[in-house]
Amino acid sequence: MNKSLERLLWSIALPGFGQLLNKRYIKGIVFIFLEVLINVQANFNSVIMYSFNGEIKRAFEEANYLWLMFYPCLYFFAMWDAYKDAGGGSAPFSYLPFVSCAYFVTVGLMLSAKIKVYGTILGPVWLPMVFVIPGIAFGLLVREILMHYYTE
Repeated sequence: MNKSLERLLWSIALPGFGQLLNKRYIKGIVFIFLEVLINVQANFNSVIMYSFNGEIKRAFEEANYLWLMFYPCLYFFAMWDAYKDAGGGSAPFSYLPFVSCAYFVTVGLMLSAKIKVYGTILGPVWLPMVFVIPGIAFGLLVREILMHYYTE
């Protein structure tokens, strides 16, 4: 496995781990601190637990959206940063899928109480996760469009 992919995968596990592997210790500790702070303030572990157990109403009740809305940006920025520091993402505009995911997941979080998928409200964990797919697609599309004009 290449180094940048390994760092990316560790950052998916916990923001800051990829930075620690890249020997960016201060940055890694800051990301871990921010992840824990936002996680605790947002009650995110409880929200995840209730969502995985199908208790979506309880997940909504536990979620502190004012804190939880910080999480997607921190999460995707930490992934991008670890990936980039490990040598990945050197192509122009390669950050766009990460940025786009942060936006889309945040919107998915904000709309999670209103959007139904096949008549079911997925909640504050599952719907934002579903929004990763259009986030990546949109980021890749915008990147391709920009690359077309950038290389001319």
